[in-house]
Amino acid sequence: MLENLRLSFQGIWSHKMRSFLTMLGIIIGIAAIIAIVSTIKGTNKQIEENLIGSGSNNVDVQLYQGDWPYDLSYSSIPQGVPVITDSILQEIQDLDEVESASLYLMRQVYDGVYYQNTALSGGYVYGIDTSYFDTTGLMLQKGRCFVEDDYSAFHKVAILDEDSANAMFEGENPIGKTIEISQQPFIVVGVVTPKEKFEPVINSIEDYYTYSEDTSGKIYVPSSIWPVVYRYDEPQQLVVKATGTDTMTSAGKKSADILNSYLNVSDDTIRYKSEDLLEQAKEIQQLSESTNRMLIWIAGISLLVGGIGVMNIMLVSVTERTSEIGLKKAIGARKTVILGQFLTESAVLTSLGGLFGVIVGVILAEVISKLSATPVAISPTAAIAAVVFSMVIGIVFGLLPSYKAANLDPIVALRHE
Repeated sequence: MLENLRLSFQGIWSHKMRSFLTMLGIIIGIAAIIAIVSTIKGTNKQIEENLIGSGSNNVDVQLYQGDWPYDLSYSSIPQGVPVITDSILQEIQDLDEVESASLYLMRQVYDGVYYQNTALSGGYVYGIDTSYFDTTGLMLQKGRCFVEDDYSAFHKVAILDEDSANAMFEGENPIGKTIEISQQPFIVVGVVTPKEKFEPVINSIEDYYTYSEDTSGKIYVPSSIWPVVYRYDEPQQLVVKATGTDTMTSAGKKSADILNSYLNVSDDTIRYKSEDLLEQAKEIQQLSESTNRMLIWIAGISLLVGGIGVMNIMLVSVTERTSEIGLKKAIGARKTVILGQFLTESAVLTSLGGLFGVIVGVILAEVISKLSATPVAISPTAAIAAVVFSMVIGIVFGLLPSYKAANLDPIVALRHE
């Protein structure tokens, strides 16, 4: 085997230009496939990060009426939707897919939140429980978090996120300042920020509307004070932290099923539903991949052409080396030895083409990323598979020339000039 490898490299090196031109089809095909696969993986990763965020694995479970979240700003409190008790919450937290869970109330506001003459237009007010920040992965940037006394004594205190703090205070320190929520005064006691700042990539107007909520600004108040600002017994929402990204769908669905089991509504369209971001990501990814698969098939044609080129050159090589083959067979070389030598040479030739193709493909993927601002993710598995596949091409298309060489009549071969 080692002797066959030595002879293969010797033969390739002695005909450098011919070997390079033979490998060119393999190099182009492999490079195109690596670049396309890297772009697909990068795009899919961006889609998943845009929808799921920075890896918090949070799933929102909200009350819906039909296909839309139940709007408490303009609708009455629905009958038959009970308050989520501690025992129901514990039932959800006991699910294998759920790491933690928290309850909250939410209202989008357009002119109900002010600091002096500055309004938080389009922002959100959240009434949260004591575990909300831990569940969602928010951490204190300045000031303090809510304490038990804030809940039990119904303190009018608020915590802002970075977006609402910047929008309302424009660089001024908000701690200790008083804001108005529905004409009720609240003292700002803290500012929170995500542990890992998530910036969605906005490439279109659709992306803007999809991710605009993330940049609108949020204000958090203790859930116990919520009825003072809005109404009593408003239906709560739920956020669960799944044990991993792959369990988000299951965690959200099972949590929604538990909440729906306690509903007693006359309107069957009122149901708790989980926000299946993972499924949304997969749908968009599949749409992207269906287009790119066609490009992979087109790139595969160049591999077929490259394989035919390898077969052609190996047939030429057999013809050139007919006397050499005859001499080897005359001194006792068996068919398997001749077959192995030419198959090894063919496999080495295409493997080198595959290796160079991977290198060119990685460079091409990076160039595409720089020019089009498209993210790429190099796949080591795809690179290894490409080299192995190119070797298989060499073996398959080298079979006919190798078989021809192995079956040459030694007498005829020695007479060949």
